[in-house]
Amino acid sequence: MDSQEQSERRRRRRHSAEFKAELVASCQQPGVSLSAIAVDHGINSNLLRRWVIEHERLGHHELAEASPVQRDVAAQFVALALPTSRAAPATRTDADKIVIDLQRNGFTASVRWPVADADRCAAWLRGVMQ
Repeated sequence: MDSQEQSERRRRRRHSAEFKAELVASCQQPGVSLSAIAVDHGINSNLLRRWVIEHERLGHHELAEASPVQRDVAAQFVALALPTSRAAPATRTDADKIVIDLQRNGFTASVRWPVADADRCAAWLRGVMQ
């Protein structure tokens, strides 16, 4: 490869966390077009969409003045209070388990997790949803 080809090759741009946070905050305003913001700032709309999703799921790129908006319900874990029973069941049944059915590209997986281990189930599910 000669030096002219090397100089013509595009380099990957790096964006600061502040820049990303400002654009993500702009995208979360009502009635704003994500594509228009991307074009105005000279970046690809798919890249900006990825930053918004990353912010919603992981809380990255937050600025102090930007209020986080959580729109991705699948990435949030909601703890539910389970009814307490006076007598412990003698055997474990599916009622004692968290049941999760996942479907993707024609493949179905069913996961059963003990209710007593709900915190680890939530952590696993967050990892799967990323």
